[in-house]
Amino acid sequence: MELFTQDGYFFLLRWVHFLAGITWIGILYYFNFVQTPFFATPLGGEARSPMMRGLVPGALWWFRWGAMFTFLSGWIIVISHMVSGGMSSGYYALILTGGAMGTLMWFNVWFVIWPVQQVAIASAEQVAAGGEAIAEAAARAPTAGRASRTNTLFSIPMLFFMGAARHLTGLQSGDGSYLKYYAAMLAIILLVELNIFYGAAATQKPLGSVSGTIHAGLWATLVLFLCASYML
Repeated sequence: MELFTQDGYFFLLRWVHFLAGITWIGILYYFNFVQTPFFATPLGGEARSPMMRGLVPGALWWFRWGAMFTFLSGWIIVISHMVSGGMSSGYYALILTGGAMGTLMWFNVWFVIWPVQQVAIASAEQVAAGGEAIAEAAARAPTAGRASRTNTLFSIPMLFFMGAARHLTGLQSGDGSYLKYYAAMLAIILLVELNIFYGAAATQKPLGSVSGTIHAGLWATLVLFLCASYML
């Protein structure tokens, strides 16, 4: 059977990667485009506690495990291609651009957003039982919010470069400096990531709205695309 060939192996890996990625990014967009703006409304404020106790835990389960399976299957695909030697240096430059952002997104889910959401859920449960809110929940919420918005920002160039690795072959045909490109690409991505924790009010301001986050993601895509165009 064709599935039991090397091509079948890569196809099944991509299938898992797509399924997990759609689950992860779909819930990410739900949180950022639907749930968070709703919580900011008067009705959403009233519904926040029951949703945090009833809906959000289940959504976060699919969210974090979608992220985990996307992360693992993606890197298995990349490493398998490296072992088989079937792809060009240009392909790796583009796919690793998306992979770098995807890895930071996975990190943000498991080590920034999820720990804060655990505290927020526990606080909602405690208040519903007649106790006091956990002060740490409110104190840590802005960092988790910026991490979630940064993941939304990253998703735009990440998906662009994942597709570009297969389809924008013109970016892969040059004999440019890969070392310079990797250095510039990683510097840009890390600056965006560090903005979650250490950014100034001006640099974090775009993450305060859905439109600002989308525009920032489009600008990041353009900057990284220009780096690839001139350096690869």
